[in-house]
Amino acid sequence: MNAQATTRFIPAMTLPEGAGVTVHRTIGTPALQNYDPFLLLDYIDSNNPEDYSAGFPAHPHRGFSTLTYIIDGEMEHTDSMGNTGVLGPGSAQWMKAASGIIHSEMPKQHDGLLRGFQLWINLPASNKMDAPEYQEYTSAAFPVLEEADYRIKVISGQLSHAQSPIVDNITDVSFLDVQIKPGRQFQYALPEAHAGFLYIFEGDGQINGKTAARHTLVTLDNAGAFSVFTAGKQGARLVLISGRPIHEPIARHGPFVMNTRAEIDQAMQDFQSNSFVRDRAWMHRKKPGT
Repeated sequence: MNAQATTRFIPAMTLPEGAGVTVHRTIGTPALQNYDPFLLLDYIDSNNPEDYSAGFPAHPHRGFSTLTYIIDGEMEHTDSMGNTGVLGPGSAQWMKAASGIIHSEMPKQHDGLLRGFQLWINLPASNKMDAPEYQEYTSAAFPVLEEADYRIKVISGQLSHAQSPIVDNITDVSFLDVQIKPGRQFQYALPEAHAGFLYIFEGDGQINGKTAARHTLVTLDNAGAFSVFTAGKQGARLVLISGRPIHEPIARHGPFVMNTRAEIDQAMQDFQSNSFVRDRAWMHRKKPGT
């Protein structure tokens, strides 16, 4: 085992986003503004339509990528490239906004449980003005690893022989959905030179001898192993996410993330002058089981 990782425990803040959607936010808060290469982590978890029905009407992005993972419920996506789709339970979407995209994400349900994550991933300066790209996959496209103590769904990247259809060739992001049985243990070594964290969204547990409660993000600042995560009496479910840091300056204003203030000003000018969207991209969608 490699040296024990340095850990920070960041409780989620509950706040409104979009047109009034209640989210649990950890990255992108005063406690953790950025976690290179990650810019934001939001988690939606409600069966009250008042918490999510307003959705996220049309809005722009530039300079980063997003990974959206729906656990329960349905969310409809529409964008300026002409892509449309409905993300159902277990499905995920990878959107490289890069030079600019305008999109909306609206619940496709009027009641019931809606749960899911959105992760913002920074792009290096050399890729911020790339043409945008979009990928959408159903639940059946993602491989699952079953062990005696836990179950892992590979949403992005690769684990052992399991390869997700979503591959990030820039920051090499790994996104794992891990379910751990009550009282059982899980251990995972971060890829070399990666920064990683976990977010607990069901149950609780202990990591490095400290209690990790639900709606808590735990940073893993050093590549290597976080010693052991031991699930509590009700078990635990968490996402384990890592990526290769970029180590560049960040200039940020709302949905624009660039390297300098001048680039932010240009993004705002482009948006206000209707010259924001510069490229189209074709959607790549996998059918269930392919």
